Amino acid sequence: MQMGNAMIESTVVRTGVVGLGAMGLQMARHMAAKGFGVCGTDIDSDALHRASALGVHPCGSAAEVGERADVVVVMVATDAQVDEVVRASGLLDRLRPGAVICIASSVGPQTCSDLAILAATRDIGIIDTPVVLGQEAANNGELTIYAGGEVHWVERARPALSTFGRKIIHVGPIGSGQIAKTMNNLLLWANMCANFEVLTLAKSLGADVPKLIEALGHGSGANWSLSRWGRGTGKWAEKDLDVALDMAQRAKVPMPLAGLVDQLVKSINQDKMRALLAR
Repeated sequence: MQMGNAMIESTVVRTGVVGLGAMGLQMARHMAAKGFGVCGTDIDSDALHRASALGVHPCGSAAEVGERADVVVVMVATDAQVDEVVRASGLLDRLRPGAVICIASSVGPQTCSDLAILAATRDIGIIDTPVVLGQEAANNGELTIYAGGEVHWVERARPALSTFGRKIIHVGPIGSGQIAKTMNNLLLWANMCANFEVLTLAKSLGADVPKLIEALGHGSGANWSLSRWGRGTGKWAEKDLDVALDMAQRAKVPMPLAGLVDQLVKSINQDKMRALLAR
């Protein structure tokens, strides 16, 4: 069996993406640029046109992607959408045995686990591969990918994932990637709120905020979001925290700081972050 997997891994060239939004489009673009035969689908016809211009073969459905791909990246918004794509769309029915589905969406680990059990009965692998470092890293093909699932499925997908991921870190069994991504997000948004509060105070005291950010970058309070202040959108903060707090609720673990951060991020937006930089 291992020999068979190794032979398959060495010949993977057919890939697909379900969900060609801002992140999914870049994933497809990088795979196409690195010589993979890439197909993709999206409910937005404009997204399909943009993808087609980048060398991606447009498909009318996830099921059609399944007919054309051996490694499929799913990049949609919610658990319900992931379940719809994998279970109900015909994707599983059309994929060949030995194919791999990579759930790059940020969803609950149980969703990934349930779908992996279903897919295993068809000799199809499912791994969770959520990404971090944001849109700029996606554009540049420098994402970090947290992978959860069986090692041979991760290795099967690695050549395709490596086209847009600078680091692919296998963190454990199915669902572990989602846990790692959510813990990363909890730290990110807590830092974001702390940075906003600190920089608001500093500006009210008359500090030159851009110079202060540069100085703080060399101190013990340095953090990634501070180094990129004004460049991030905070677009997915509420969704990220909803996922995190749902995990905590299921685990019956109190998360008072996360609850506070959840309330604070609702009052912070990109305009407010950029306003702090204005002199």
